[in-house]
Amino acid sequence: MSFIDTPTVFIVDDDASVREGMAWLLRTRRLLSESFDSAEAFLAMLQVTHPNADGAWQPDPARLQQSACVLLDVRMPGMSGLALFEQLLAKGMAQAWPVIFLTGHADVPTAVDSVKRGAFDFCEKPFSDNALVDRVEQALALSQERLSARQTQQRLQSRLLELTERESNVMRLVVEGLPNKLIADQLDISVRTVEVHRARVFDKMEVKSAVELANLMRQLA
Repeated sequence: MSFIDTPTVFIVDDDASVREGMAWLLRTRRLLSESFDSAEAFLAMLQVTHPNADGAWQPDPARLQQSACVLLDVRMPGMSGLALFEQLLAKGMAQAWPVIFLTGHADVPTAVDSVKRGAFDFCEKPFSDNALVDRVEQALALSQERLSARQTQQRLQSRLLELTERESNVMRLVVEGLPNKLIADQLDISVRTVEVHRARVFDKMEVKSAVELANLMRQLA
């Protein structure tokens, strides 16, 4: 089994005792984890290219196929947890990998604001072990759900790219609910040609009816 197949909890905290305790706690629920002592170490694992002068970097595409969540300390030496969260947001990864902030009492207002901006949740130290792992399991389930939705969209986009321009035009009018005769009139082609293109569209998009095709396109939108 590769890391892509394995839901993983990424623990990012500069306190070794917290990392070790969290890893042990997750093992009691049979959850796999990886630990990092800084935001920079986490980014080094994540990115396939190093940042250039303007700070741009790209995540490893293989990692983006993995369901995961991030347990992230707010305050750390060097890059803070909040700064890392901003980068994950910018790359669309905070949606794919829900972030749970680990905070001290003084950081609660900041953590609440981060939740409003897209973080999954925050847990105030000291936290309830069971409550935290429950939220981790929920975050992993959400990650898998979003990953599946993304993969579905990618498959649909791939099918759309297989359509010819004429097939795309026919599909658009089929989705709008037009009968073959009106489609033929609008595109200035024969009804028989519409029927041929319609059949090819259904085959390439892997549907059996106009209703199913319309539902598929709504899903893509």
